[in-house]
Amino acid sequence: MSLRERSPGRAAEDGEDAAGALAEPDGSERCLSLLPWDRFSAWLHCVCVVGFDLELGQAVEVIYPPHSKLTDKEKTNICYLSFPDSNSGCLGDTQFCFRFRRSPGRKVSFCCFLDQLDRDLPVYLKKDPAYYYGYVYFRQVRDKSLKRGYFQKSLVLISKLPYVHLFRTMLKQIAPEYFEKSEAFLEAVCSDVDRWPPPIPGKILHLPVMGIIMKLRIPTYRDKPGTTPVVQNMHQADAQISMALPTVHEVDLFRCFCPVFFHIQMLWELVLLGEPLVVMAPSPSESSETVLALVSCISPLKYCSDFRPYFTIHDSEFKEYTTRTQAPPSVILGVTNPFFAKTLQHWPHIIRIGDLKLPGEVPKQVKVKKLKNLKTLDSKPGVYTSYKPYLNKDEEIVKQLQKGVQQKRPTEAQSVILRRYFLELTESFIIPLERYVASLMPLQKCISPWKSPPQLRQFSQDDFMKTLEKAGPQLTSGLKGDWIGLYRHFLKSPNFDGWFRSRQKEMTQKLEALHLEALCNENLVFWSQKHTEVETVDLVLKLKNKLLQADREHLPVKTDTLKKLQTHINDIILALPDDLQDILLKTGTT
Repeated sequence: MSLRERSPGRAAEDGEDAAGALAEPDGSERCLSLLPWDRFSAWLHCVCVVGFDLELGQAVEVIYPPHSKLTDKEKTNICYLSFPDSNSGCLGDTQFCFRFRRSPGRKVSFCCFLDQLDRDLPVYLKKDPAYYYGYVYFRQVRDKSLKRGYFQKSLVLISKLPYVHLFRTMLKQIAPEYFEKSEAFLEAVCSDVDRWPPPIPGKILHLPVMGIIMKLRIPTYRDKPGTTPVVQNMHQADAQISMALPTVHEVDLFRCFCPVFFHIQMLWELVLLGEPLVVMAPSPSESSETVLALVSCISPLKYCSDFRPYFTIHDSEFKEYTTRTQAPPSVILGVTNPFFAKTLQHWPHIIRIGDLKLPGEVPKQVKVKKLKNLKTLDSKPGVYTSYKPYLNKDEEIVKQLQKGVQQKRPTEAQSVILRRYFLELTESFIIPLERYVASLMPLQKCISPWKSPPQLRQFSQDDFMKTLEKAGPQLTSGLKGDWIGLYRHFLKSPNFDGWFRSRQKEMTQKLEALHLEALCNENLVFWSQKHTEVETVDLVLKLKNKLLQADREHLPVKTDTLKKLQTHINDIILALPDDLQDILLKTGTT
């Protein structure tokens, strides 16, 4: 039965207990009873078809499901971002992705309860509510029957999820067939997606689409950084599995960085510090993959500034990002239009790459070039900047990767080596900060059940710098250089601000959780017997608020602790006069 054939009555029955679906041991099974399109919405916002009209230019021809909401501004952005620039000369099939701002004021869908899954994700995979991703499969082939002489069309998946590899794989399977079969096929694809389980981190998920089943696992924040639990391919028991995805979000890191092979450490610094970066590439495919590779190179840190895997002169933020009246913003842009070579000449760091091919020979050493030498997009590949890295160059990683090229090591293996290198570099950098921030936490003996939870101590740059002499990155990294200067620069960056806010929130919640445990360990009934009714009622209301807060903010509290606190509340209420009992048992709190 297609989605359009489901009866409203049945839909209402299906949706009665939707909000509780994830509370069950197997939330994925329970979610099969949600309203139509709720499961679809957990993965995708909509699917668009963008075509070329001789009079209108690029235009959205189809939006599916039909009830999906896109503002005019969002549609315009999707139109222009779904086609390569004319100079790219992308004949045949091309895949790439883009990212654009959502229009403010949009109502949150019913499926928002699935957002609680977000808290189990690693920080770098959490959804950013202000942005959508667009995953594109563009086809351009000669067709003499058309006035323009070419068939040009894009199938685009719009999603809040940064699962690049998953949606790229999905498009590769469905887009060629869609171009042959058109809209009825698209409806069938969306119907399949609406039967998918929710995107639960840590579970092996089976996602059927048009006769193919994709098997994958979304990482969780509990996974050890740098490890990817392998999803095994085709056991005898699940021979119907067509493909096992090794990752949902990673790109081919080595292939992306190969054109700027000798500057990977400097690029890591620039991304870490949130410096304005432009990637100039021959096609959206190369630009989007390189931008995503840059953003991922500081993992497990989250890149907290804006980044656009593919950016055009028609983008609604074009003026904001190219103005010369102020310093370039902290953003990474991927561009292909030669116009940008002139428009972004004032940007401090520009990466120029050629075609991304599988490296068959050892890359040649390329010096960092001065910005004044970048005249056009035809300039030679390289990094154009006057930036001087804080850290000395790590020659070992370069030799290791060069040796891999000479020995014809698979690019996947090269990417694993490169990813591990970036991970160890980032962890060496962040561990001293983690250690210092942990010291800002008040001691547990300072937590009293009868006082508000204590505050975290203030972050002091000077105090942190003093810790580096004995407990700095030299404990885990052999790299020499001006680590102090790198930290000073980092502490002014959006990435530090985002990281510190996140740690602050975690630690504040931990203090609230410890305060709850301290309350549970007190004899609250005995306390209430020694105090007035007014004070006891006030305590009950505060305890109820504490329980609500624990649920609302997902505080790291054991279920037994919450049950114990609820028992305390009930015992205190039962010791009060009947009229007060009735009022307090009915009273909710905010």
